[in-house]
Amino acid sequence: MSYEAIIFDCDGTLANSMPAHYIAWAETLKRYGVDFSEDLFYATGGWSTVKVAQYLLDRDGVSGDAVKIAEEKEDEFERHLHAIEMIPQTVEVVKAHYQKIPLAVATGGIPRVCHGILDNLELRHYFETIVTAWDITHSKPAPDTYLEAARRLGVDPKKCLAYEDTDPGLESARQAGMAVIDVRTYFTPARVTA
Repeated sequence: MSYEAIIFDCDGTLANSMPAHYIAWAETLKRYGVDFSEDLFYATGGWSTVKVAQYLLDRDGVSGDAVKIAEEKEDEFERHLHAIEMIPQTVEVVKAHYQKIPLAVATGGIPRVCHGILDNLELRHYFETIVTAWDITHSKPAPDTYLEAARRLGVDPKKCLAYEDTDPGLESARQAGMAVIDVRTYFTPARVTA
């Protein structure tokens, strides 16, 4: 099938940013006495930062403001932007299709994080639109993020191909009616705690 648009997740799909996200979580949660294993971090991939923070607080019975913790985590993450590299195989797809068909980013992240990553990697100009957690009501695995990206591009979701690296992200794209490519079939980020 020939696709009329390609929509990419950001973290772990375009950018090898997952290790930096985990380091930022570990540094932030240390202040709250909350443990977050790297296995659980990857298992919650695709969740919003606030959802992860609330889950961990509830799990450990710790009182805290999930929104504040999420903000602190993103502040910490931004200190590691310089260490993030692109995922070459995915970026090759972006460059091969640039100006041939519409391209978009559909991320569960917040704007300053996604834009920071894409600007740091000099990739932002390739995309006609970027949909973030602030643009939708229901985050992945709901289809909202991918449906909004397709809507902005003016392309039927069933004619879009999505690149993703998490189970919730893949489910989101599939629920939107898109064909999917699982980035994990060709790229595995290095573990921080290995």
